[in-house]
Amino acid sequence: MVLRRMVVMSWFCLILLALPAWAGQALLVKGMEAQKAGRNEEALKLLNTYVDRFPQMTEARYYRALALTGLGRHKEALEDVDKALVDNPINVNFLLAKGNILVALERRPEAILIYTQAMQCDPRNAEACKERGDCLAQEGQFAEAIADLNRAAGLARRDPWVFNKRGMVWFCQGEYQKAVDDFTTAIRLKPDLAIAYFFRANVYRHHLKEPEKAIADYQEGCRLGSPLCCGELEKMGVKPAAGGK
Repeated sequence: MVLRRMVVMSWFCLILLALPAWAGQALLVKGMEAQKAGRNEEALKLLNTYVDRFPQMTEARYYRALALTGLGRHKEALEDVDKALVDNPINVNFLLAKGNILVALERRPEAILIYTQAMQCDPRNAEACKERGDCLAQEGQFAEAIADLNRAAGLARRDPWVFNKRGMVWFCQGEYQKAVDDFTTAIRLKPDLAIAYFFRANVYRHHLKEPEKAIADYQEGCRLGSPLCCGELEKMGVKPAAGGK
C-alpha cells in the first residue's frame, strides 16, 4: 500500500513538473500560428512571454523576429535572428530572415553575403537565389543578378516574383522584349499581381510604343487596386476600365 502511494505521488510530481512545459509549448504554437496568419501584434505578445521563460529556444526567436519585421521593428528583429543563428549558424530559414531584415534596413551588401551563406548551405534554395539576385540588381550588378534569377527561375518555375524581378533587371539593361516576356509570365502565374501590369505597361508605353497595350495594362492594374496604374491613367486622361477602383 505504501509502495503504491509512493508511485502515485511520483507520477503526480512528474505531471506538475511537466505542466509549465506544456503551457509554454502552447504559447509557442499559438505565437507561431498568429505570426503565420499576419497577426503580428498578437504573435509578439505570445512570443515575448515564451522567450522570457525559455530564452534558449531559437525557433521562438526566429518567429518573434518575423513578427517584429512585420511590425517594421527591424533592428529588434535583427537582434533576435542573430541570437538564433549563434546556435544554428547554418539554418537556412534563419539566414533568409536575416538577409530580408538587412534589405529592409537598406544594408544590401551585407544581405548579399548572408544570402550567399544560405546558398552555400542549400545550393537549390530558390528563395536565396531570388533575393540575392534582387539585391545584386539594386547594387547595379546586373549580369550577376541575371545569373541568380535564371537559377531561381529554374528552381521555382511557379514563383511569379522570380519573373517579375528578372523582368525589372532586363528592363534596366534595355532588354525590353525580354522584360515584357518575364512580366507576362509573372502575370500568367499570378493574374492579380498588379505591379507586373504596371511595369509591363511602362515598357509598352515608353519603349515599345504600343499605347493601346499600355492602357489595357494600366486599366487592369487599376482595377486590381494599384494607385500607380490609376495615376498613369489619370495623367493620360484615360478613364479606368469598368470595375476599376
